[in-house]
Amino acid sequence: MRFARFRRGRRQGYALVEGELLRPIAGSPFGRWQSGEETVPLSGVRLLAPVRPSKILAVALNYRSHLDQFDQSAAPANPELFIKPPSAVIGPGEAIVLPPTAERVDYEGELVAVIGRRARDLKPDEALACVLGYTCGNDVSARDWQRNDLQWWRAKGCDTFAPLGPLIATNLDPTNLELQTRVNGDVVQRTNTSLLVHDVARLVSFASQVMTLEPGDLVFTGTPGTTAPLKRGDVVEVDIGGIGVLRNHVETAV
Repeated sequence: MRFARFRRGRRQGYALVEGELLRPIAGSPFGRWQSGEETVPLSGVRLLAPVRPSKILAVALNYRSHLDQFDQSAAPANPELFIKPPSAVIGPGEAIVLPPTAERVDYEGELVAVIGRRARDLKPDEALACVLGYTCGNDVSARDWQRNDLQWWRAKGCDTFAPLGPLIATNLDPTNLELQTRVNGDVVQRTNTSLLVHDVARLVSFASQVMTLEPGDLVFTGTPGTTAPLKRGDVVEVDIGGIGVLRNHVETAV
């Protein structure tokens, strides 16, 4: 199944995605829900970020192809997790805003796991049962701040630095998904999630040993290859097989 969060006029909620139609549901994918007879055209709604998380976990250096950009020859033995604030989330079609004092802001296309139920102390073989589904994410990063600050709170946590969407897809195999990032139509990242250093089950299990995961929480799974800076007017697309395309444009702060 594929779930979208949408707004139509004053109405807001979740719906099943059926081709070019949405079928609104009563309730949410994180609890009991029921679909009705009504459908609305996808073109007639605004898609929102598919969740409003209580927390966002993201992992650094989780593809070997990305290690060289940070002068790291060996992959970390444990997942190198950090936290992005929920205030960084934006949805499909919204603008990534470049902070005026950041010298370089890069895209980072990623698979994102969406937690489906409350969980703590999960073993790796239990972890995927707690994942509702998957969406596309962009771990936007201010590289100069990332290099020069002791903490990554602003390099990773600025407003608009966590684009998310366009929907949540369930029943996917997270170990074999094709991921592609495009900037202005040009492919700038391409990988398969089979190449993750620490797979989704390992990431979710590792995080759950430290903190309770809540429904709607997110785990960004890492970005591949070499990234490059964004500029005003760019259009960034993160395309993952079985999920869809997350598209955002880039603006500068005024």
